[in-house]
Amino acid sequence: MINLPPDAGHQQGNGNVRNKVWIVAASALALGACAATGTASAAKDDRGKSKATRFAAKTEAEGPFPSTYRPYPGVPTALVGATVFDGAGNRIDNGVVLLREGKIVAAGDSELSTDGYTVIDASGKFVTPGIIDIHSHLGDYPTPSVQAHSDGNEATAPTTPDVWAEHSVWPQDPGFSRAMANGGITSLQILPGSANLMGGRSVTLKNVPARTVQGMKFPGAPYGFKMACGENPKRVYGGRGRKPSTRMGNFAVNRQTWYDAINYANEKNPKRDLGKETLKGVLEGEILVHNHCYRADEMALVMDMAKEIGYKVTAFHHAVESYKIGDLLRENGVCSAIWADWYGFKMEAYDGIMENAALLQQAGACVVIHSDSANDIQRLNQEASKAQAAGARMGIEISDGTAIQWITLNAAKAMGIDDMTGSLEAGKMADIVLWNGDPLSVYSRPEKVWIDGALMYDAMDRKRRPVSDFELGQPGEGDVK
Repeated sequence: MINLPPDAGHQQGNGNVRNKVWIVAASALALGACAATGTASAAKDDRGKSKATRFAAKTEAEGPFPSTYRPYPGVPTALVGATVFDGAGNRIDNGVVLLREGKIVAAGDSELSTDGYTVIDASGKFVTPGIIDIHSHLGDYPTPSVQAHSDGNEATAPTTPDVWAEHSVWPQDPGFSRAMANGGITSLQILPGSANLMGGRSVTLKNVPARTVQGMKFPGAPYGFKMACGENPKRVYGGRGRKPSTRMGNFAVNRQTWYDAINYANEKNPKRDLGKETLKGVLEGEILVHNHCYRADEMALVMDMAKEIGYKVTAFHHAVESYKIGDLLRENGVCSAIWADWYGFKMEAYDGIMENAALLQQAGACVVIHSDSANDIQRLNQEASKAQAAGARMGIEISDGTAIQWITLNAAKAMGIDDMTGSLEAGKMADIVLWNGDPLSVYSRPEKVWIDGALMYDAMDRKRRPVSDFELGQPGEGDVK
């Protein structure tokens, strides 16, 4: 169970009780009819009884774990008088943002009519699209951080393309509500860890309370595929006396795995192989590659390997040396999902610099600020501001609108959801944050957060602070500090 916002419940009454009885009865009948795994065609035995003659699981194309997400209810709302950053790099002073039926109607100046909308006076405040974190492990490495919750790395083989991060997500992770309340996070990508060269599929979530991960699953978002190069895989498996133990071993294992996947993809009727199905999806461009990589030389080699095999890297994650190859990244259309200032915590992070984002922006490459942290996800706005300030100190001026774009539209583009969210364009999901001050200031916090037009968080209303069952009765229940 989840403690939901008050307008999320259904009306109660005797009629609804009777309806629930029918629903339960229908569900029981459905379960009885589907007691066997998969579907079966019916036939009769010599006693006239039905028997199953064929079983078939859902195919990859049929989507065996579909999204069951449904937006919470909302009301037509107009935010009036705010400074608006639209996510696409633009700033609107004394702006108006209109949302209705879960969608953005318009974002513009004070000439927009607010007739028929509930008006919120946002004078002196700021509006942005919902903040998006492209690199998170919430739910897979939830709080409290104990071994029983450590479900992000299937570190049992150098390549595990068969695993899906969503099958480890614990929706009760208190980190989800903290990310919304403190960081304005409305969407996030949950990735497997980086122990493996191929860690498995990622999943993109809407940051809403739900009983199941499928209830959070972003409808229409493509899967991602986590890869890792460098120190992590060679340390994990080299430490066990097995391949890979070197960077050349990393590439050899990767390439052979891809060759095997190509052979599988070219077979007419291959025996199902969950790992190769994922790799085939990458080769077909349906699944997006997110590659953990630090050093510039390795990123260049990975891009060459991608050309050899026939896939595309969507984004390098962490990428502390991206500033050295900004031109190559721009020419190959690869984003860099980076921190503002993490460096030096291991050898391959030694050349990390705070000016990374600014230099990439100057080179015309795609910049995304990410978290990889249950704490940093609560302040991506501050991380973007730090990266912007580092650029200014070296003479690279980054507009406020561009800095906001690093944590909204650019993240959405790299996740393949920019046609649905990431900017305040008419027709997109009404994922919106109202900040009590400049979002690039350390002193500012989200005041209200809407997801698909539903008010999911309100700092002024304690009933609008989602609390998971895990927190109930615990010290600090619902605390957002």
